Amino acid sequence: MKKVTLSAIAVMAIAGSLSAEGFTLFSNAKFNGEVRARYENVDDKSNSKDQANAYTVRATLGVDANLFDLDALSMKVDGTTVQSIGTEHYNSSTNGLTQYDVVKDPQTTRFSQAYLQYKLGKTVAKVGRQIVNLDNERFIGSVDWRQMMQSFDAAVISDSSIENLTLVGGYIWGIDGITNIPSTKTDSIVLNGSYKVNDMLKVTAYDYMLSSTHDTIGMALTGDVPLMGAKIGYRGEYASQKDASRDTSGGVVNAKADADYYNLDALANISGVLAGVGYEVLSGHVIGDGKTAFSTPLATLHKFNGWADKFLVTPTGGLVDASATLGYTALGLGKTMVVYHDFKTDVAMSGKSDLGKEWDILYTNNIPGVKGLNGLIKAAYYQAGDILQSSTMNFTQNDRKIWLQLDYKF
Repeated sequence: MKKVTLSAIAVMAIAGSLSAEGFTLFSNAKFNGEVRARYENVDDKSNSKDQANAYTVRATLGVDANLFDLDALSMKVDGTTVQSIGTEHYNSSTNGLTQYDVVKDPQTTRFSQAYLQYKLGKTVAKVGRQIVNLDNERFIGSVDWRQMMQSFDAAVISDSSIENLTLVGGYIWGIDGITNIPSTKTDSIVLNGSYKVNDMLKVTAYDYMLSSTHDTIGMALTGDVPLMGAKIGYRGEYASQKDASRDTSGGVVNAKADADYYNLDALANISGVLAGVGYEVLSGHVIGDGKTAFSTPLATLHKFNGWADKFLVTPTGGLVDASATLGYTALGLGKTMVVYHDFKTDVAMSGKSDLGKEWDILYTNNIPGVKGLNGLIKAAYYQAGDILQSSTMNFTQNDRKIWLQLDYKF
């Protein structure tokens, strides 16, 4: 935290001092911050390890300001630190405590964002380390659920000059993931365009060219449909994954891919009562058939396919996730949700297809009397299937995760 604090103090000092004879380096400085404390318990029966009990805190301090007194030119810097409270009783994936179950929140400190921004009308260009969330984050996202978010070293241009049309294009040369492992080099291009016909229909098309991995081209239809006093939000999507058109120096050359993705979901809000269903398919394959399993390596994966995170990597046989949601939300009462998942393979693996079931439970609400403070209670109960792909992809044992969290933003 010391590095982050000193950097922030330096920026504030410069912003306050470098103004003389009509020359101002920084102006209109605005500060932001977040403190998020969390307890996470993991009891994964697929191994013989001890339960994980992780007490961690995330602290972010940031500033954005105009440069040279120009309204169009600005900068943004965020420093984030993740620290364990007390002795570590969990495997962070980098702390060597492999006797415990995994909670991927290692102690680390870094600049989570540091970019320059230029704005001309409704066109915005950002260059530097930044958070990029596209659409519902199914393919490109910041993984904000983990204590250290994922950010990208990138140049991104977005434009909304034409009414109802939004275009985003980005070149990514570095990926800064959720752990304290150094930035991963890449040479990727992401393109996304959406046109809002009306409240009931928005059409989105995209092409995500992840170097040395694959190209993903797809289209999504989304909107909100009023029906008999209810508002029904829906999403219909298809994507195809093909051979990588770009390579990273030192990475896989001409990476192969041949997979498909389908998604249909709807969520109705009837006077605060939430009811929804979903059906998502990440195609799989049989070893030797020349195809691949559909993958989303830069996604905010925790949002999809159950909060127990059993499917951060798609099984060889693919994944079919049929889900149902029931909940309630109201001002002052917060949000309560229960989600049920039934998991199957797309292609049978050794004659088996059962990847298990899962119940997810959530309650979240703003804490009365403290602006910016939110509380959360959350749990995931995974019930085993019958497929054992490897020691790290074992779907034959139960898994339970519980979270308690307080999040303060200012």
